[in-house]
Amino acid sequence: MGDRWHVEVDRSVCIGSAQCVHHAPDHFRLDSARQSHPLAPGTDAAEPVLEAAENCPVEAILITLLESGEAVFPPEE
Repeated sequence: MGDRWHVEVDRSVCIGSAQCVHHAPDHFRLDSARQSHPLAPGTDAAEPVLEAAENCPVEAILITLLESGEAVFPPEE
């Protein structure tokens, strides 16, 4: 069985660039205030979600392992 992720968007950081929607349209939407939000905060690990996080210009997308809370993105330094 694959990893499950918890995905969240820091709305105080999000600038509404829509890169997340571009890279993972099945996982993110912009609301009327042009703020991103994940469609399902708990999701199976998926390359498009990671690509969305990696391409967010302000690193507003945070991904952790659902069970342990270990950081997936941004990686812990």
